[in-house]
Amino acid sequence: MAFDALIVHRTGDGPAEPRIETLDESALMPGTVLVRVEWSTVNYKDGLAVTGAAPIIQRFPLIAGIDFAGTVETSEDPRFRPGDRVVANGWGLSQTHHGGYAGRARVEGDWLIPLPDTISSRDAMAIGTAGYTAMLCVLALEHGGLAPGRGDVLVTGANGGVGSVAIALLAKLGYRVIASTGRTEEEAYLRRLGAAEIIDRNTLGVEGKPIGRERWAGAVDTVGSRTLANVLAQTAYDGVVAACGLAQGADLPASVLPFILRGVTLAGIDSVNAPREQREHAWQRLARDLDLATLASTVTEVGLADVPDVARAILQGKVRGRTVVNVGG
Repeated sequence: MAFDALIVHRTGDGPAEPRIETLDESALMPGTVLVRVEWSTVNYKDGLAVTGAAPIIQRFPLIAGIDFAGTVETSEDPRFRPGDRVVANGWGLSQTHHGGYAGRARVEGDWLIPLPDTISSRDAMAIGTAGYTAMLCVLALEHGGLAPGRGDVLVTGANGGVGSVAIALLAKLGYRVIASTGRTEEEAYLRRLGAAEIIDRNTLGVEGKPIGRERWAGAVDTVGSRTLANVLAQTAYDGVVAACGLAQGADLPASVLPFILRGVTLAGIDSVNAPREQREHAWQRLARDLDLATLASTVTEVGLADVPDVARAILQGKVRGRTVVNVGG
């Protein structure tokens, strides 16, 4: 059966060239499960991959899209049967293996997670890798001993996908959330998600002191670089910071003082190769702890042909919340 796909081409050191093409199943890579893809999404990493701004894609041509949700069509894996609703993200998708911007995907069964009954395929991509990563961050904060009542929790990159879902999750769990953003005109949106306080990202994005006033008990950081260094420097005693992004940079010009004077924990979050048990736990918690009605207010829907424009916009910091891609439509 023919289907459309967004394929990224590149010749030599030339620019990345995303194109919509019509394929059939013979064009797919090996795998044990064939999925009819219904929805995907545009994450920051997708922006890097589709535009070629970073070497995310390691072989060309390749179907982009680091995640997808859909329905199993055929399976050689006994864990899955036709009609099962599944979600996939990470592993080699949009790096070495064809990704989710296509009407069909053939992948290994180990890459798939059954969707909880309360989460539709569209909702799964409204959550997407960004929301799943946000849940991993929350789990890391809890693992480090953080609980509501311990103090405020900061979320950086608050208008982005991870930030938006992190705010909604933390607020529903009872935390007082501080949102850091470069778009303070979006204050009303962030407060609807559950943020109690808004701060300008410029206060964190510049060179700061190695240790400062204790301002929050924990944080979810999507930015890295000087922002993460300042977040750590202002984290309270025995606090926990979950780091999952590098929008400002991959460097960390920080001091050891927050760690050895305040016992701060820095937890790294890997959404790409997280073990299956952790993924299943994260999706079950999302089904329980995320208000899907609140999530719906963050969602914009686009088609496959719109993805390149959205990819450029997300790298320019112009995308708010979550963007779902109607692949099946």
